[in-house]
Amino acid sequence: MTTIDPITHAPNGRRRGRGLGLPFRGVPGPNNAITDVPGVTVGFTTLIGEDRPVRSGVTAILPRPRGDLLHPVWAGVFSMNGNGEMTGAHWVRDGGWASGPIAITNTASIGMVHHGVTRWMIREFRDAVEDLWLLPVVGETYDGFLNEIYDLHVTEDHAIAAIEAAKPGPVAEGNVGGGTGMIAYEWKGGTGTASRKVSVRAGDYTLGCLVQANHGRGPWLEICGKRVGDVLLPPPVWRKETGSIIVVIATDAPLLPGQLERIARRAAIGIGRHGTPSGNSSGDIFMAFSTANDPGPLPEPALMRLDAIANDDLDAFYMAAVETVEEAVVNAMLAAETMEGRLGRVVPAIDPDRLAALFA
Repeated sequence: MTTIDPITHAPNGRRRGRGLGLPFRGVPGPNNAITDVPGVTVGFTTLIGEDRPVRSGVTAILPRPRGDLLHPVWAGVFSMNGNGEMTGAHWVRDGGWASGPIAITNTASIGMVHHGVTRWMIREFRDAVEDLWLLPVVGETYDGFLNEIYDLHVTEDHAIAAIEAAKPGPVAEGNVGGGTGMIAYEWKGGTGTASRKVSVRAGDYTLGCLVQANHGRGPWLEICGKRVGDVLLPPPVWRKETGSIIVVIATDAPLLPGQLERIARRAAIGIGRHGTPSGNSSGDIFMAFSTANDPGPLPEPALMRLDAIANDDLDAFYMAAVETVEEAVVNAMLAAETMEGRLGRVVPAIDPDRLAALFA
């Protein structure tokens, strides 16, 4: 039985960027995925209807092991362009932490997924949350070109199923979870991930990201510094940019909330490397969290002490954030498959052989 190398191939067997020989910089972790950060797991619910044009789903990222999800993770958020939603972001910005699963879905389903995450947390931690308030982080992008979005197919149970399905190891990409019906640079897009090893004076760490890529125009697309959109031009989908991208960055490095917000900002450079200006219609919202400095379960203790990487050593994490986001978007597009959706609309997958030939 042939074993698939998760660095070069997605779980569906399609070649990832490194499998095509694209010259991405940096050293990835063993799965080249956000799950290379110890304790982080990812699960999906994917909805593809046979008789009805359902092309949607839910992605769940668990920052800690299931039993520790009442232990907050220190976090920061950044909105590059705010034409979208990420619930819980105000408290992340003020309080510096988030707790529970992080979920991503489509625009019209954010309320149901928020409700589902809350219901799951109540079920798991009923006694502990009796005097707490839950503020789940749920992000969204719009899949209404391919999905009958206003039929509201996503339910609370779909969110709960994605949480229950969370696991370590290689992460599915492309047409899965919240990314099922998404479009990137007018090719089929969706879910993508990547990771980097980071070494600084304080030690060796991992940084990984997961993106829900639903942004960009075909002619803009650049990959590894090469203009490819003008050569591989897909059939046009949009007259102007109409999509969005959610980025979640994870690391096991001890970082302060302000440092994590600075890392979240660097996702903007990562998506910018592909040519997007982060258009007016785009909801480009980014979050970064650290699994270090575990304060224990809520409620907060009376006194918390945090270790932190020196600011002078943050450049290595900034570069890792830029590189993982850049690579994850490409991985999302390469793992995605051509999809037909509502009104008979078809969005093609990018041709990996034609893309690889441009770098031969």
